[in-house]
Amino acid sequence: MSTQPLLQRTAQKRIALNVRVEPKVFFANERTFLSWLHFTVVLGGLAVGLLNFGDKVGKISAAMFSVIALGIMMYALFVYHWRASAIRKRGSGPYDDRLGPTLLCIALFIAIVTNFILRFTES
Repeated sequence: MSTQPLLQRTAQKRIALNVRVEPKVFFANERTFLSWLHFTVVLGGLAVGLLNFGDKVGKISAAMFSVIALGIMMYALFVYHWRASAIRKRGSGPYDDRLGPTLLCIALFIAIVTNFILRFTES
């Protein structure tokens, strides 16, 4: 008969297993990136329309929306590459980002409020 207890705990050993990353994870990252770029194209189209057919206030608003659209494009590219490298390295961590969409909403709110203020104080 053995002298060890029946429910003995083993040493804390980690077993190394190959983790397989499914292709749908890479495609989800790319789909999110394309969604962000679609939004920037729509915002850039709005800015071009304001630039071509607007007055002085419209041109100021077009400049603000253009800067916001370019900033979102750079943010989307950065997040795409960050997530892609984390997926390739099989990093375990949250891939979500709460700061980017929050800053986007704040920037768009400021641009729209500035547009309304300029429009109503123009006359």
